[in-house]
Amino acid sequence: MSGDTVSWSERTVFVGFDWAKDHHDVVLVHRQGQIVDDFRFDETAEGWRTLFEKLAPYPSPAVAIETSSGAMVERLLDAGYAVYPVNPKAAKRYRERKAPSGTKTDRIDAWSLADALRVDGHTWRRLQADDPLTVELRLLCREEIALIEQRTALIVQLQAALHEYYPIALRAFDDWTFRSAWAFVEAFPTPQALVAAGKRKWEKFLHAHQLYRPETYQRRLGLFAEAETFGGSPAITNAKSMLAVALAAQLRVLQNHLDKFRTQIATLFAKHPDHDLFGSLPGAGKKLAPRLLAELGDHRDRFDSPEALQCYAGTAPISYESGQIKKARFRRACQKVLRHTVHLWANLSRAECPWAEAYYQKKREEGQSHACALRCLGQRWLKILWKMWQTGTRYDAELHHRNQIRHGSWVIGLRTGPTA
Repeated sequence: MSGDTVSWSERTVFVGFDWAKDHHDVVLVHRQGQIVDDFRFDETAEGWRTLFEKLAPYPSPAVAIETSSGAMVERLLDAGYAVYPVNPKAAKRYRERKAPSGTKTDRIDAWSLADALRVDGHTWRRLQADDPLTVELRLLCREEIALIEQRTALIVQLQAALHEYYPIALRAFDDWTFRSAWAFVEAFPTPQALVAAGKRKWEKFLHAHQLYRPETYQRRLGLFAEAETFGGSPAITNAKSMLAVALAAQLRVLQNHLDKFRTQIATLFAKHPDHDLFGSLPGAGKKLAPRLLAELGDHRDRFDSPEALQCYAGTAPISYESGQIKKARFRRACQKVLRHTVHLWANLSRAECPWAEAYYQKKREEGQSHACALRCLGQRWLKILWKMWQTGTRYDAELHHRNQIRHGSWVIGLRTGPTA
């Protein structure tokens, strides 16, 4: 269906949608505030047909729902409804306005959402659907992050198991995100198996996994030879070695799928019209640039100012004022994936942009923590990114330098290196 283009003054029915895993509660409120219908339907094809049939008599209903993503939101958007996502904290306050006693039911939740949309919805930002390419890219990037988190959890478990019976293995490999470290555990699961294999097999393993480096080669061979000098008891070794091999195998399989995710992300990113824009960002690289693009989306009117984007990304603080008390606090209500991505991007940009490194060091000298200094740097980067995004232009280091001079930026006085 085509998108809903009806003006707010023409809307007569407002829908509150309280979703759950296997069923959903819906309340319809008329412009005057009366409840015209309320019902529950199952999360099935038949249930969704029931919803569409019940909403069919009402022209252009607006829907309030306590989420901004997921299959339910996609179905509502595909049906042509105007969807307005509500922050969970705001939804709780709206419910308390309807039921100050603390009563909570799914019907009350749906009713409070519908009535809040009726009263305040004209000031809310309507959810706009991105094109399928951006949606797929966003989902893949978020799932990539989830897989990385799972990999980290498995690595922590593996290191804990090795610490119990195989400390030499931990000393032999510094980075346990590499396949070679997992392969070592599978090839030599115990200190006894490692010593019994002998030097020839050790050298073959190191060559096969491209670990023949002068600075580490002899050190590793020396550690392998001492593997049995310090370890766990036979009982601990037998039990923990089985766990270690199982974890190493899981890591290997997970990494294979993670590589497939990254290949697909790179393919989609290369096809996107904004590829060159986000690809030009210093420090973003092939991993962070797709995430930044996916989280910002396609619609340029989604963020009407740099401040809106900064608040969405969590780099802008929140203000707290009461009487003579005035404070600035860390913003927790934001898009967490984007905040984490901006944090990583700001840190990596320091190596490529002298002004970014100078700005970061200035904040550190002022007594701010590493995280806070990066958040301040990310705040400046988002202002630059918003302008690039609005105008569709790539990052130009020379242009940025000229703009700093023209506007009299205090960052100019901090720079000691060449322009970048």
